[in-house]
Amino acid sequence: MDNEYWMNYALALAERASDEGEVPVGAVLVRDGLVLGEGWNQPIAHHDPSAHAEIMAMRNAGAAVENYRLPGTTLYVTLEPCVMCAGAMLHARVDKLVFGAFDPKTGAAGSVFDILKDPRHYHQVAVEGGILQAQCAEQLQAFFRERRQAKKQAAIDSP
Repeated sequence: MDNEYWMNYALALAERASDEGEVPVGAVLVRDGLVLGEGWNQPIAHHDPSAHAEIMAMRNAGAAVENYRLPGTTLYVTLEPCVMCAGAMLHARVDKLVFGAFDPKTGAAGSVFDILKDPRHYHQVAVEGGILQAQCAEQLQAFFRERRQAKKQAAIDSP
């Protein structure tokens, strides 16, 4: 199983978020070829601003292994993580991040901030971005395109 396999797995999780009306981001945390935890964006459903896909995957993994430290793991996520999620990866001691689409507005894995490789931290996370980038970006773009279209239609339909 390679990066594309796991990114496709994360894309399927992102679709769950989309189906629930959440921004379609999916994440899966893997160690030695086994899924430890998975997640998709759920801040609306959970009324929780921290319920990002990455956080949900790490929470599920931590519960599964009964430890908040997750060494030897790789986190696959469809969108470059934000600062909050990058910080959680550092605290969990995730070894590697593999992401799909770059986030030029708030990305914290090199696009805007480089939180994960900052030498001032005790732990650094290896980063590989752009895996299935086109598919990951299209999934997000389609979601927001549909939302804008629905909003325009609602404005037309209302008196």
